[in-house]
Amino acid sequence: MLLRILITGGAGFIGSHLALRLKEKGHFVTILDNLSPQVHGERPEFTSPLFKSIKNVKFILGDITNRKLLENIIHEFDVIFHFAAETGTGQSMYEIARYSDVNIGGTALLLDIIANKKNKIKKIVLASSRAVYGEGKYFSNELGVVYPNPREEKDLKRGYFEVKHPGCKTPLILMPTDEDSLIHPISIYGITKQVQEQILKTVATALGIPWVIFRYQNVYGPGQSLLNPYTGILSIFSSRILNNRSINIFEDGKESRDFVFIDDAIDATILGLESENANGEVFNVGSGVPVDVLSVANELMKNLCKKVPVRISGNYRIGDIRHNYADLKKIESLLGYKPRVSFQEGIKLFAKWVKKQKIFTNNYSKSLDELKSRGFLK
Repeated sequence: MLLRILITGGAGFIGSHLALRLKEKGHFVTILDNLSPQVHGERPEFTSPLFKSIKNVKFILGDITNRKLLENIIHEFDVIFHFAAETGTGQSMYEIARYSDVNIGGTALLLDIIANKKNKIKKIVLASSRAVYGEGKYFSNELGVVYPNPREEKDLKRGYFEVKHPGCKTPLILMPTDEDSLIHPISIYGITKQVQEQILKTVATALGIPWVIFRYQNVYGPGQSLLNPYTGILSIFSSRILNNRSINIFEDGKESRDFVFIDDAIDATILGLESENANGEVFNVGSGVPVDVLSVANELMKNLCKKVPVRISGNYRIGDIRHNYADLKKIESLLGYKPRVSFQEGIKLFAKWVKKQKIFTNNYSKSLDELKSRGFLK
């Protein structure tokens, strides 16, 4: 069945790829996006590959916090993919009101209108984040499975970057984080995603509207913003490499993330739309493989055929986690999802695309200065 679909934040990285895939399938797709200069630049038609890629999709310039706009369009759609959000973990720690207004307030407003205005919504899909897990899941020889609290600054200051847990004398062993793991975000961004989830579950369930929540890991690939200095280390590193600028790697370079290629993330998202098994469920979307940050920098330089100085500085950001990677058993068993693109293959495809882009200065140094001046970068 062909559907009329709204993607809020649809000019963003995941949203724009999703829009094009849905259009290929014959659905009628509308994107709502405010074209934030932080993501798209001051003139998106020239600076944003994301915006340029969706020129053949119906586009509405507007904000998720605009009640009148949402009230005027909500009746048109069968399905909503709610992707509109502010996404910088570090930035969220000092732009608290903005992150709360957009992420929590925008979600609340959208559901308020659905609850009070005539509509034909058949499903709502929310883009959440691995940030809701905080430090994630570990195994302790003394206690079994544990969920460590945020790392203490006294340890970070002396260069000890791994997580600890009370009562554990031996080092903790990293485990893949599953959907039943403890929810304990350690950044404002993570808190806003947790609240988004709770609002959607509560309201959509009460209204009898099927919902699906995807907790995305670090999604990367061709088309992502190379301008945003607050999120996406692949973009940040690539911009610096191609501008012949050194890379400052925080902590000891061994901190790791789960990098999932954009095509795999879109495959999972489409399964959430098409499968009734997804209704009322929360899923991790990742590769299931942790990759450390130093390896990311080295792979990028190799594939961009350019070397720049790399400094492992010992700097650290308040609100950052040490490690996290996804347990994919649930999404594999219920939806049949399996990531197809390895990190090495994905980096090759990403680097090939980056080489063709016009590289703008992305104000990364300015973003670090902002963090430092507010006491969140040490």
